Amino acid sequence: MRRLRACLGAAAAVAVAAGTTALVAGSASGATSTADALSNRWYAAAPYLMPLDNDPPSASAIMDATGLKAFQLAFILAPNGGGCSPTWDGTAAVSSDTAVKSVIDAIRAKGGDVSVSIGGYGGTKLGQACSDAASTAAAYQQVITKYGLHAIDFDLEEPEYENTAAIKNEIGAARILQQNNPGLYVSVTTAGTADGTGWFGKQMLLEAKAQGFTPNNFSIMPFDGGFNGAASQTSALTNFNKILQSTFGWSEATAYAHEGFSGMNGRSDTGEIFTQADFQTVLDYATSHNMDRFTFWSLNRDRQCSPADNGGRTSGTCSSVAQNSWDFAKYSVKFAGVTPPTTPPTSPPPSSPTPPPSTQCKTAWSASTAYTGGSEVSYNGHNWKAKWWTQNETPGASQWGPWEDEGAC
Repeated sequence: MRRLRACLGAAAAVAVAAGTTALVAGSASGATSTADALSNRWYAAAPYLMPLDNDPPSASAIMDATGLKAFQLAFILAPNGGGCSPTWDGTAAVSSDTAVKSVIDAIRAKGGDVSVSIGGYGGTKLGQACSDAASTAAAYQQVITKYGLHAIDFDLEEPEYENTAAIKNEIGAARILQQNNPGLYVSVTTAGTADGTGWFGKQMLLEAKAQGFTPNNFSIMPFDGGFNGAASQTSALTNFNKILQSTFGWSEATAYAHEGFSGMNGRSDTGEIFTQADFQTVLDYATSHNMDRFTFWSLNRDRQCSPADNGGRTSGTCSSVAQNSWDFAKYSVKFAGVTPPTTPPTSPPPSSPTPPPSTQCKTAWSASTAYTGGSEVSYNGHNWKAKWWTQNETPGASQWGPWEDEGAC
């Protein structure tokens, strides 16, 4: 989930050294001590929020405006410099973090809670960097223990889910975490296609079956794949339900009870448009079929762009559709079973709550320079912002690349 949203399960005998088992199990003992858990329905309704990038909005303000209680914080990755330890976006070590913890503390002070998402689109995942499932799980256990988590999300997509060994590590880690953290809510998110999910997604499900692991849900992201509004998304969810049935031998109802939707609000990376009406249609489908999860990428985008940008480009910080701030978050609140508060204005504001990008050109891009997430450059008459660490990748060369177009300068 990282194309501007960006965006497992298993169990069978995975050999875990006794010392590692003791470490993980011992760490788990304090995992639920720092905050009271919400109901699973809230963790299932938690929209994604990048707490350190893409102009993070105030979680407290969103809670006040919408009634939202749960947030899906993104993303945990391996360090950009290598190693099997958890970081935020490859750059900020979890072990020394205070910035994200302060966000979590503020949410919990208002009666809410968070889930943390691992993976996403781009960057190096811990399943790739760690040697086996046990060491991968130990790295994730550090995150669970540090923040006292009750929920975690495995966002497994390109390019990691094309790596068989990495997916085996991720699934094995998910199994270990579920065993060592009783009651932990585990969601597994992967790419969606018109058929439900693609070949690599199906292989991931087979790996989950082979290891005997069942998460709370397998969620697909039906966008960035030629989708056209809610009808195409609900069709994909129906097809994915059949895949879950055939893979695990579940009934239709059981499959829906383990199925989730993860959408993208507004304009997607490939130019698809998903409006508030589309979200309502998918929400109605999800609730009528008793699905387990309804979420979206992202709260950073749940606000209106400047009028000139609406529909014209995909942004990590606004939706590119007409909306009031936090319109899309209210659909997650409804999925959790709560009626959002009604607050003015009732029509889209005439101007963007976020300022339009500057027209002054940034420092020119250089192929020899290494850029971290959030770095800004100019190239070919446009300003560009790095979505993650990159070097020698030309801005605009690929729509899935590391650079976000911030407009002409």
